[in-house]
Amino acid sequence: MAAAGSTPGAPGTPRVLRAMNDRAVLDLLVVHGPLTRTRIGELTGLSKPTTSQLLGRLEAAGLVHTTGSLSGRPGPNALLYEIDPGAGHVAALSADPTGITALVADITGTVLGRARVEAEAVAEDVRHRTAQLVAEAVDGALSRAGLTHDDLRAAVIGTPGAIDPHTGQLRYAPHLPGWHSRTLRDDLAAVLGTPVDIENDVNLAAVAEQYEGAAQDHDNYVLTWLDEGVGAAIVLGGTLLRGATGGAGEIGYMPLPGAPLAKDGPDGEGGGDGGFESLVAAAVVRDLAGPGATLAEALADGAVLAEVARRIATGIAAVVAVVDPELVVLSGAVAQAGGDKLRVHVEEELTGLALPRPQIRISELDGDPILTGALRSALTQARDQVFDTA
Repeated sequence: MAAAGSTPGAPGTPRVLRAMNDRAVLDLLVVHGPLTRTRIGELTGLSKPTTSQLLGRLEAAGLVHTTGSLSGRPGPNALLYEIDPGAGHVAALSADPTGITALVADITGTVLGRARVEAEAVAEDVRHRTAQLVAEAVDGALSRAGLTHDDLRAAVIGTPGAIDPHTGQLRYAPHLPGWHSRTLRDDLAAVLGTPVDIENDVNLAAVAEQYEGAAQDHDNYVLTWLDEGVGAAIVLGGTLLRGATGGAGEIGYMPLPGAPLAKDGPDGEGGGDGGFESLVAAAVVRDLAGPGATLAEALADGAVLAEVARRIATGIAAVVAVVDPELVVLSGAVAQAGGDKLRVHVEEELTGLALPRPQIRISELDGDPILTGALRSALTQARDQVFDTA
């Protein structure tokens, strides 16, 4: 029984201090990989006895294990400790108009299984089968990994649009009718057996850039997504800006000179054509070069490249004037096809404007940045659970 006036687990108590040290060491092992007891002590400032006790405690909890030893120095070989990859697993998913991709990874971030389910988002039967399609994709990835739903600690799904924090409903994604149920999050948690976060796909791409892309070491940046759809993620002071309804960054609807206004669709969700997206979306860029042109062919044309850069710079200028980022990352199929030549042209278009001058970079991430961001977000959630020894 706790002494009068004390609170079990209160800040400063031995239990909480132990948990803080445990988490610090686990985070070090995530970042650095296998480390010796001595090196862990050097990085944390903990004494040898404390470090030994801590590692013993984490090993008994199934959070770390030894993985060989470090030789080549005087004295006995030093044991190497690493995160036990079986301590937890996560699912990361990306939903798009043609299907759902899922991957499963262990707590270290190693991908163990991947699967994709093809399904046209506008097909009539998909409207009532969204949760089942998600489950099918995750089940495929789990099967390839030799795991079950019971192994999952977190799941994050990236979709166009955003979940309204007040209603729980997906907004700004009229082309994904099966995802608009108010109970979708609960439905998905029920079929997956773990809590599910539904996150805007461009926000997740920005998370990926911050972890391992062009936005590393930046706390104020904008990721501009230029693909079949157009959007942005805005990070200020290291915090993702979401807005009152989750719609911050929906710059595809932004009114600009030369573009028709994006009016509400039948569902009141801005489903009409217009705005910034009608100037720079992938289909529009291809059409600038004529029927049948690919993005690469279109942007290889100097006149098309210059026009697209001018349009992109106009949209970026509007965002920069409001949020003043230190960096703008151009991502998505249009940015990848245009590459550094597109970046240079966009910079030139911004030169001389009465605005702050952010750095402009093209994303260099390999693979699908939305899946990468979903994985990083899921790992953050799972580690907060699994690594909490308090």
